[in-house]
Amino acid sequence: MSSPAPPGPPAGGLRVLLIEDQHDIAANIWDFLERRGHEVDHCADGVAGLARALRGGFDVIVLDLGLPRLDGLALCRRLREAGHGVPVLMLTARDTLDDRLRGFAEGADDYLVKPFALPELDARIRAVQRRGRPVAGEVAYAALAYDPRTLTARREGRDIPLTRLQGALLDVLLREAPRIVPHARLIESAWGPGGADTAALQTQVYELRTLVDRPFAQPLLQSVRGVGYRIVAPA
Repeated sequence: MSSPAPPGPPAGGLRVLLIEDQHDIAANIWDFLERRGHEVDHCADGVAGLARALRGGFDVIVLDLGLPRLDGLALCRRLREAGHGVPVLMLTARDTLDDRLRGFAEGADDYLVKPFALPELDARIRAVQRRGRPVAGEVAYAALAYDPRTLTARREGRDIPLTRLQGALLDVLLREAPRIVPHARLIESAWGPGGADTAALQTQVYELRTLVDRPFAQPLLQSVRGVGYRIVAPA
């Protein structure tokens, strides 16, 4: 990956945590992002990266999949289990559907396959951070509520922490309820245009349903075969 000289640091740089064990790649990314106006912190293994990520203060985490001591998938899962909703852009040398689905299932927000162009990495970082910003206030329908400012759903008095992707999907489903939200609209709401496919959407909806439906007596999240999903009131 080369580092073409950018036209000058743009305004609005982000705080980026880079967790990458390959020194040359990390140095190249770090140098490029700093010249693009970002502030970069770096960890070279999964255990150190998780500890730094849990302290917070970052706008985006750029996370390599193959890390020593703790791999990227396990790191991302532990970060989400701890309630951190910071956007995560995962880097990997493997480009298979199963790998992408596993990354999304563990809480990654986007996926970039090595080798990649550094300007694309910068664009993805900015895009995933924009999509991760809190938007409107709490929305509710039937027995289910969601607050995008805290990435927390609430049902029957129980708070349910969500990942950013799960929250984005639930947000649009609740705002449109009880109407059906087509697959394409859900994908664009969560990942942006062209950011994922129906397999990734199905994985995220399965995880969302596990959190907001399965612990309760009556399901609310309904699949409309071949069309999309919707939230329905209890019968």
